[in-house]
Amino acid sequence: MPGQQAEADAYAVIVFREEGRWQVGLLPETLTNDLAGLVEAVRQQPGENGAFALVDVADEFFVVVRVQLGRVRLLLSDVTAAVAWELAVQVLEHLDLELPGEDDLEEVWPAGDLGVFDDMGVDEMEMGAILSDLDAYADEMLSALARRLGFADPFERVVDALV
Repeated sequence: MPGQQAEADAYAVIVFREEGRWQVGLLPETLTNDLAGLVEAVRQQPGENGAFALVDVADEFFVVVRVQLGRVRLLLSDVTAAVAWELAVQVLEHLDLELPGEDDLEEVWPAGDLGVFDDMGVDEMEMGAILSDLDAYADEMLSALARRLGFADPFERVVDALV
């Protein structure tokens, strides 16, 4: 059944810039399975250019939730995650996309806004390159994204503290 949540190690971090410095913090674990809660948590952050959340679910897939000027922008790294994970189902529903069928499970592909970080220097092409590394786990993709956007050190400190 789509969206059945398996036991998972999942985490969500909130990221924003304040007074020119990156701020990265851990969000409550309950939000790793609650898109509406993630959107609300992101809306509450000040951020000079809109805040965003990065969610890693079991190193299988990730979700980016960005609220910028009131607009919610979403990126799901792997549509096929909706077969097993509730958060992925919620993202696809928000994007008004169909859940993948059995014939769609052979390939991994993203859904949502590949240009979610265009204004920060990571365009659709570069995001596509990060997502196309099929040998990389979701946490490795998020680390690559954090490095490219310039907040790798605070991101790694928060994530390493989880271990």
